[in-house]
Amino acid sequence: MVKVNCHEGVKVYIEGGSGSLVMSSIDWDKLEEVVERAVRRARSEELKEMAEAVKALAEYMRTGFQEILKRLDEHDKRLSEITEILRRHEEILKRHEEILSDHGKTFSELVKAVGELKVAMGSLGRRWGVDLEKTVLKIYKDALESRGIEPGKVEKFIYTDVDGKYYRQGARLEMDVYIHDDKVYLIEVKSHAELDDVEWLFDKARIVGRILGREVKRVILIAINIDKEALDRANQLGIDTIYGAVIT
Repeated sequence: MVKVNCHEGVKVYIEGGSGSLVMSSIDWDKLEEVVERAVRRARSEELKEMAEAVKALAEYMRTGFQEILKRLDEHDKRLSEITEILRRHEEILKRHEEILSDHGKTFSELVKAVGELKVAMGSLGRRWGVDLEKTVLKIYKDALESRGIEPGKVEKFIYTDVDGKYYRQGARLEMDVYIHDDKVYLIEVKSHAELDDVEWLFDKARIVGRILGREVKRVILIAINIDKEALDRANQLGIDTIYGAVIT
């Protein structure tokens, strides 16, 4: 810090730090009075010119210093505004972090619940597959009996083609079979029969007939719902159909 002592107790402090310049403790009225007095007391023309120059310099410094103070005040206000904005943003970010944390916990709980639901649905689906066939056979009991089939004597046929002799190696084939008086009836039960189900049933019935070594008298598809194109295809392939509704 540089300290300059002027006439009549006027003091100017210049502080420098990190390239900054700050001027303070200037009594401009007092300084002007001192300069004016010096001008009046000057006896020679050279002294008068010097005094006038000092007076002009003092006025220039006063104007510039006031402008600097004004700008510093504006910068201080702007800095305060920016600080307040940053504080608000920090609060918003903190709330967002809390929300994301809560969402993360909720998502983890949801993933766990979905996993448990999949396990439950898988178990239910397997059970439903077993109960479905029994239920459907009872529902369409009259239709089956009119075709010479006793629903209570329909049995599940399961065959694993270990060597791939009849189909693909290791393939598992399942179908309901009813045998009476050496007549073989093959039955497939579906909750919803589609075109691919009909095509596969036709091929599977031929394979099962070869495995049993008997002539298949009738292939029957029982479906609660059946697609229109699946029904048309079943009729083309000679598959007997029993159904509740046709979906177009």
